[in-house]
Amino acid sequence: MKKLSIFIVLFLILACSGNRVKSGAQQAAGPQWAKEAVWYQIFPERFRNGDPSNDPRPEDMAGAWPYTVPEGWQIHPWTSDWYELKPWEQKTGHDFYWNHGLRRYGGDLQGVLDKLDYLQELGVTAIYFNPLFESPSLHKYDASMYHHIDNNFGPNPERDRKIWAKENPADPATWQWTSADSLFLQLIKEAHKRKMRIIIDGVFNHVGNTFWAFRDVMENQQNSAFKDWFYIKNWDDPATKENEFEYQGWYGIRDLPELREDENGLVAGPREHIRAIVQRWGDPDGDGDPSDGIDGWRLDVAEMVNITFWKDFRKWVKEVNPEAYLTGEIWWEDWPHNKMFNAAPWLQGDAFDAVMNYRFTRALRQFVANNKNKINAGAFADSLNNIYRDYSFERALVLQNLTGSHDMERIASQIVNPDKWIDHGGNPAQDPNFDVRKPDEEERQKQKLMAALQMTLPGAPMIYYGDEAGMWGGDDPDCRKPMVWPEFKYDAERAHPFGKPRPTDTVEFDTALYDWYKKWIRLRRNNRTLSMGAINFIPANQEVLVFERILEKDTIHVAANSSNKPTSIQPNVLNRLGDKLINMISEETIFVKKNGLELAPYEIFTLRRKK
Repeated sequence: MKKLSIFIVLFLILACSGNRVKSGAQQAAGPQWAKEAVWYQIFPERFRNGDPSNDPRPEDMAGAWPYTVPEGWQIHPWTSDWYELKPWEQKTGHDFYWNHGLRRYGGDLQGVLDKLDYLQELGVTAIYFNPLFESPSLHKYDASMYHHIDNNFGPNPERDRKIWAKENPADPATWQWTSADSLFLQLIKEAHKRKMRIIIDGVFNHVGNTFWAFRDVMENQQNSAFKDWFYIKNWDDPATKENEFEYQGWYGIRDLPELREDENGLVAGPREHIRAIVQRWGDPDGDGDPSDGIDGWRLDVAEMVNITFWKDFRKWVKEVNPEAYLTGEIWWEDWPHNKMFNAAPWLQGDAFDAVMNYRFTRALRQFVANNKNKINAGAFADSLNNIYRDYSFERALVLQNLTGSHDMERIASQIVNPDKWIDHGGNPAQDPNFDVRKPDEEERQKQKLMAALQMTLPGAPMIYYGDEAGMWGGDDPDCRKPMVWPEFKYDAERAHPFGKPRPTDTVEFDTALYDWYKKWIRLRRNNRTLSMGAINFIPANQEVLVFERILEKDTIHVAANSSNKPTSIQPNVLNRLGDKLINMISEETIFVKKNGLELAPYEIFTLRRKK
């Protein structure tokens, strides 16, 4: 009888809980601050040119694709038409996508410092930087060294070169601080004053062909002390005219030599070097207080490095700063077939705290942006519940919930080009029918809805630079346009990369969209329930997503219409809150009518019971 009573009680508990996912002490996951973070991703070369005196020159690009600097090359005008080729580009005889590899706009750390107040006003609490380390490319995923910030991001590139020459890059005891390094440390200090965290990109699967150890291997071949750091397939025979030197590059790309691994991940040489890098940027002055260092790492193509290494990496990072945050790029398991990883093996508490949550990106796009391939509210809720089941709800709270990044179409262009797989055929070079135009008014409403859902669903929202300003653009490189600032006047976009007809689109800072992001970020930050609370999805109808976030005695209801038509929610759906509600954004009182709560197309309400 006692067993039967227990069974009945358990059945009633499960029946009443519905599909509610609980917050609590299921599994400690990540630093506490990461659950309440609002992330902002910065691609340094394109955010802001704060110091034109440090702009790249041809010698700074040596070793980067396409391995040439045409006559007449210049720093590209920040406010120019994106696809329009300048005279020096036209003379190359190549199209936009070839020429883009040569473009430099001069974004730097001073530009970020100049705009920290802008980020603070927006409500940002954490910044993720794409690679900052020395490199000849515009993207910096081909490091020349890990122990120095790129000299063109700092105030004195020439002096920094002289400092490099005095060091032995293999010996941390000889490392000094360059002007670029010092400016980055100043940026960390200024960000921390504003209660912002900073994480940086760690690209430890591969390096660039200008990486100091690889250059030594190319020069000294079998006699190099660093020959075992890389996968060397064939050595050069000095007795022949040909260069037979062959090595393994990331995905076969010769610019990106892979670091060698064994059964434990990276082999001893690069492993110990990276451990010194962790110490350098985690506690720059080495006094045991990490407050002057970075707040964590984003780890590039992390599934391509043995997880055993990441477990050791985690120990190194946490020894320096127990509150540091580690997030991995664990994305495509099978890219051609649009299959994403279940990242659970990396999220057991012994490797990463989080991942960039592209599964959230895909589901949100399918619910709001898609037309023919749209999923309904129930399917969207199921997609999110699958994430919570795979990773645990506590872990889901620290995931980076993004809608776009440097590796895929911007949110605005996803909406202009619906019904596609993300990161597949995402620009005119990949798909001749890709539409490069600016979003129209209805498409902006979809973006606003997606942004508001980012701020109200579990997981830490991450904004890709410029999305809040109204920027649009396809997959890499079109998602990496120079940031649109309100104080600049920009040329309209008239050109198409392949000369096709297109509308003329004005390029300007979208104040209304910025204010929308700012308003919803403020709502999230002012209500811990939206960061920390449990979630319960409430069935309403196919077009309307209804859920409640619950933390202790506080309950917040969210209702979002993903349709282009008005709709209503029946009164019984919100009966827990009563018939008199407060709209938390407008602070207006809402009376639930007999026919329910009415929502305009793409409208979202965030509601509490009016006391």
